[in-house]
Amino acid sequence: MRKADFGARLRSHRERAGKTRTVLGGLVGRSEEWVKAVENGRILQPRLPMLLRLAEVLGVTDLAELTGSGSMPVAALTKAASVPGDRVVAVMTSHARPSARTEPDVDRFLGRVDQAWQLWHTAPAGKAAIAAVLPDLLVEARATVAHLDGTARRRAGTGVARTYHLAQQLFAFSPHPEMVWLSADRAMAAAQDSDDPAAIAAAAWYYAHVYRSSGQLGMAHDVVVDATAELDPHSGEAEQLARWGKLQLAAARTHSKAGEEGLAWQCWDRAKRAADALPAGYMHPWLMFGAAEVAATAVGMEADLFHPGRAIRRSATLDLGGLPAHRRAAAYIDIARAYQLTGDPVGLVHMIGKALRENLDVTEREPFVRQALLDLVDNGGPVRDDARELALVVGLLR
Repeated sequence: MRKADFGARLRSHRERAGKTRTVLGGLVGRSEEWVKAVENGRILQPRLPMLLRLAEVLGVTDLAELTGSGSMPVAALTKAASVPGDRVVAVMTSHARPSARTEPDVDRFLGRVDQAWQLWHTAPAGKAAIAAVLPDLLVEARATVAHLDGTARRRAGTGVARTYHLAQQLFAFSPHPEMVWLSADRAMAAAQDSDDPAAIAAAAWYYAHVYRSSGQLGMAHDVVVDATAELDPHSGEAEQLARWGKLQLAAARTHSKAGEEGLAWQCWDRAKRAADALPAGYMHPWLMFGAAEVAATAVGMEADLFHPGRAIRRSATLDLGGLPAHRRAAAYIDIARAYQLTGDPVGLVHMIGKALRENLDVTEREPFVRQALLDLVDNGGPVRDDARELALVVGLLR
């Protein structure tokens, strides 16, 4: 078998696993024709997220068995530091009927949700912090909506959706990918039950992120378009305009991931106009929509569209001071992607280091970071030692 023949390797592992093309395609969210095209070499080797999905479904423990490149253990790329979410998993998968110990208090519940989001944005170890509060908050969320009706139930439903958004943040890039989907689905259901277009818009933004991460760009686009239609950006309400702008960013990033440059920048332009129309210095309290978020998203889009020089030039004028640490880390990771595309290992290592200093919690679980560091440890030349130090930090090496 030729080393470069990814399709042949994929076919061999599929047949060894006893799966038809139809079954394999369904398990990774693709069609039988897509699998056939990859195996026949008509479609290039997929990117890392899809490679990891294929490896998981086929029982492949080292991506080298599929790619033919240097060893890349699947566990090292997908199961970073353990996520302290076992209690959250237990609550989310429990079917026990919720019982309210006291009379449901919607204002108290919504206040607790606000506090949990503040914790996520400010705690040095945000995932551990929200993992500690989410179990009780999820129990309260269920009990609150179960014992209310009418307007009070709909108000509480917006808080339930936001609680599941936090769960989605907790499980992102964790050993529990199924919990990300469950969180997104329950958040959308709660938002729809609340009959609140603003809540539905936020749920759509989070659902779109899950679809994009799994390569289902068409679904990401559809969920955003449906939610956008429910909002009026000309209502004069900052809240509604911010959520509309956030959805425009979601659409922009979906198009940039698909290589649809014109559509991507059209959506980004709409998001920028929305941010410019908001009060000076405005930042949505938990969706983080504002001018800084719009500017940071543009850097990631340039990297998606393979314009690394433009991404790096845009990054030179970024002001990330108003964003929480986890979002600053994400911005530095996008800049690192740009440096990788230019073939600049020094810039790549430097930006990964900055991301880690901003937020270890998020950066150490990012698949791009883990793959890039493994590559640099093997082939990093003068930055190999620096990459090794960072790889130790994120738990890739012992």
